[in-house]
Amino acid sequence: MTMSMDRRAVLAGLGAACVLPGCAKAATPSAATRLIAAARRQVGVTLTYDSAYSKLAFPGGDVPRARGVCTDVLVRAYRDGLGQDLQLLVNRDMRAAFSAYPKRWGLKAPDRNIDHRRVPNLQTWFKRHGAQLSLPADHAGWQPGDILVCLIQGSIPHIGIVSDRRGPSGWLVIHNIGAGAREEDMLFAWPPGARYRWGV
Repeated sequence: MTMSMDRRAVLAGLGAACVLPGCAKAATPSAATRLIAAARRQVGVTLTYDSAYSKLAFPGGDVPRARGVCTDVLVRAYRDGLGQDLQLLVNRDMRAAFSAYPKRWGLKAPDRNIDHRRVPNLQTWFKRHGAQLSLPADHAGWQPGDILVCLIQGSIPHIGIVSDRRGPSGWLVIHNIGAGAREEDMLFAWPPGARYRWGV
């Protein structure tokens, strides 16, 4: 018995290779899942917090993975999980609109070694690219892949990625606050100051 051309076309459109018994088509992980997985892979690899200025390759530059700061968790996750290089993107935007970025470090021009490793610069970039969201009142309003910014002791900016795993208080956060990359129950350890969602 031969199959009509119309039947073949319909099956091809449905993915005919996977309609036979025992054939399963693997689901493609969502962008948020890939971002979170790339952040989680840093746990146990990035073991210390080190904010020392370093001369980096460009683009794609990084300090050794055993060390870094909170922003490095984000930069590495976007590179590894989504193929997005925030070092390059922030530098490009700062060269185009330097006056839009904070001046607290006394720079007269962009510095591709450090700009993307500073929380206020990442905040400016996300806001300029339409990624800023309103702050939810509680855990229920956040979603995996969201970017959290909080002010530690009211003045030190800190950034992390909301996980797809939960702890006793709600969503965990993947971040580096001083002892290397960790996945911790700290979404409301300090009052959230900003939320962003980009690429997920």
